[in-house]
Amino acid sequence: MAKEITVSGVRPTGKQHLGNYFGAVVNFVKMQEMYDSYFFVADYHSLTTHPNPADLHSNVKQIVIEYLASGVDPNKCALYLQSDVPQIPELYLIFNMFAYLGELERSATFKEKVRSQPDNVNAGLLTYPVLMGVDIIIHKAHKVPVGKDQQQHLEMTRDFVKRFNNLYKVEYFPEPQAFNFDDTLVSIPSLDGEGKMSKSKGEQTCLYLADEPEVLRKKIMRATTADTPTEPNSPKPTAVQNLFDLMKLVSTPETIKTFDDSFNNCTIRYGDLKKQLAEDMVNYLAPIREKIKELNSNDKLLSEILGDGGAKARASAAQTLKDAREIIGIKSF
Repeated sequence: MAKEITVSGVRPTGKQHLGNYFGAVVNFVKMQEMYDSYFFVADYHSLTTHPNPADLHSNVKQIVIEYLASGVDPNKCALYLQSDVPQIPELYLIFNMFAYLGELERSATFKEKVRSQPDNVNAGLLTYPVLMGVDIIIHKAHKVPVGKDQQQHLEMTRDFVKRFNNLYKVEYFPEPQAFNFDDTLVSIPSLDGEGKMSKSKGEQTCLYLADEPEVLRKKIMRATTADTPTEPNSPKPTAVQNLFDLMKLVSTPETIKTFDDSFNNCTIRYGDLKKQLAEDMVNYLAPIREKIKELNSNDKLLSEILGDGGAKARASAAQTLKDAREIIGIKSF
């Protein structure tokens, strides 16, 4: 029995922080063992923000390197660039005919972009859900790991698929479903003590996979804390809980218990907690960081990996596009 197909992509915006790693890449490593997996860098999607060409190329390379350094195995999945699969923009054109203006304008992401960048409300932003949908259905994917902010787009993808299948009286495209390995989506806290880790908050609030040890230590030692507790077993303030949540990712249970006990008996020293967290984080990220350095100087290997992944993705996409063209009546004479 053939494996189910899963597809996931990420926009090239530079270095990956822990939120991206634990929220996405860790799942990719699991997925490649269980599913026929396609992972891509969504460089076409990034064009909606008109990135500097040199930055775009550098960011694409950074994403690919960090995926590989984190355990994505090109022998177990297809790792490719969106722009290396020409069938994607053609199917995107076709599926724009199944998307309606009203529903595209109601997209939460589109409305947020209209508010945040009123001087750049381009057609690519409006039809972003269509391109995202095509990224998925080009391989006839069954499962898609998405965060809450992308679930509306996945629902729209299912609507596009149903319209296609119903109009042409076929059951060609499966309706992709969202999934996650855990019951709750991973949310990595910011070092500023508020909300999740995000580049929009600034470099100092994020821990990046490629950060050098001293950079990691300085960022963690500057992390927001709170007053030392004065009542035993009192609730942890949000900023303190954030540090414990980070510790759960990289520290031993014994270490976590030691600091948890010291908090509950009001003897905790936040400086000691942050020093321990910093060292555990440095050690946890060390093999990833070294692999990033190794891959960064091996453009030949990266080219080979993306070439092989692109070939596999194009073969899958070509069959899908051929079938879709025949279904709608676009045939050669």
